[in-house]
Amino acid sequence: MIHNSPSSPLKAVVFDLDGLMLNTEDLYQEVGRILLGRRGKEFTAELLDAMMGLRPHQALAIMIEWHELVDTVEQLAAESREIFVPVLDEGLAPMPGLLPLLDTLEQAGIPKAVATSSGREFVHDVLVRCNLLPRFDFILTAEDVVEGKPNPEIYLTAAERFGIQPQQMLVLEDSQNGCNAAVAAGALTVAVPGGHSLRHNFKGTHLIADSLADPRIYALLGIEAPLS
Repeated sequence: MIHNSPSSPLKAVVFDLDGLMLNTEDLYQEVGRILLGRRGKEFTAELLDAMMGLRPHQALAIMIEWHELVDTVEQLAAESREIFVPVLDEGLAPMPGLLPLLDTLEQAGIPKAVATSSGREFVHDVLVRCNLLPRFDFILTAEDVVEGKPNPEIYLTAAERFGIQPQQMLVLEDSQNGCNAAVAAGALTVAVPGGHSLRHNFKGTHLIADSLADPRIYALLGIEAPLS
């Protein structure tokens, strides 16, 4: 699905993190399965839909309500961090097409940032692990906004940091909540779903890409896709 071409030249790119840049969405799901399995509960597709793209404490609050757990958000957050360490050590990886896209954006001199619902400490950890932290002009995390996605605050903040209008910004997102936030901000939004998020509704997005290697992303930016 492709909507009209962008009316303003694109001057910057903003990346979501989980499930878009890195395979952390899959790793989150593994942590959720372990966490709920310890309590005799199931991490269903419907629960994942309700949690996806939200800030960690919001997502855990939904998990507690969904299964009527006696745990507090803080207890589940601490246990999740403990589970996550070996999962990250063994499984963290960039998503297909990410590194060539970053290389090409840098060669073209196009600024780029990260806008994620995850917490600052976690984001710093995974970006350092993948040698990606220095490659972005700035990073916005859950601590940098009052309202999480699907509220547009994080993308409005990104445009302000770049000193541009939201419509001059390309946002790459993998989830429905994230795309809703970017569309509401007025940014040119490209959905790059993978795995579970293929089921999501991406109404209002400019296009639904196959991956970060999709040549249509490069075409929107007026740059040439690398040879595969």
